[in-house]
Amino acid sequence: MALIKTVNKYSPVFGDNCYLAENATIIGDVIIGNDCSIWFNAVIRGDVNSIRIGNKVNIQDGAVLHCLYKKSKINIGNNVSVGHNVIIHGATIKNNVLIGMGATILDHAVIDSNCIVAAGSVVLPGTKVESDSIYAGVPAKKVKKIDPSQSAEMIEKIAENYLMYADWLK
Repeated sequence: MALIKTVNKYSPVFGDNCYLAENATIIGDVIIGNDCSIWFNAVIRGDVNSIRIGNKVNIQDGAVLHCLYKKSKINIGNNVSVGHNVIIHGATIKNNVLIGMGATILDHAVIDSNCIVAAGSVVLPGTKVESDSIYAGVPAKKVKKIDPSQSAEMIEKIAENYLMYADWLK
């Protein structure tokens, strides 16, 4: 069973049909929506500020979500895939987004809807990632405008696959 801890009277809250890997860690002021999956060695630390995660979100293996004390929060929309070993620190991720493996999203960055942040990218503090775009690099820059139907299809497929994978392990 996942490590779920109360901190400062805040206990994580989970929606329906969520999968939590046995060694995932979720602590503090965390609210997770329906149809989400938190994978092996993922850490979601709502100990110093709030973390809100929408519906049909997958937080893949080794990802770390954390905030700055009294300065930044995490808000993640619906239909979001957070790749393996991603770090999200005090940022906003809107709906229909793919964050590639090993990417880092820093405080007060905003990833708009229908975006892809490429694997290994670093989104600097305060960066606004435009909708319908691919951002890549260190620091991350816009590399391509993408057709919303193309990105939606890929992002939706990954989110649906993670629902299927979670069902295998329940």
